[in-house]
Amino acid sequence: MFPEYRDLITKLKQEDAHFARLFDEHNELDDKITGLINNDVTAVSAADEIEELKVKKLALKDQLFEILKKASA
Repeated sequence: MFPEYRDLITKLKQEDAHFARLFDEHNELDDKITGLINNDVTAVSAADEIEELKVKKLALKDQLFEILKKASA
């Protein structure tokens, strides 16, 4: 995610607790979504949950990107 900001992400994760929390939450959602999709039992039955998690993940990504843009300016 955001390879062009790799160094800045590393810096912000160490210096900005809010950014670090958002970043970790994004990664946790990504792992949960991947787990649900890759599980043959839950993939179909959890379709609504998966979509809801994807919306939350995208919102976090947008927040992270805004922080990165401001920090790089």
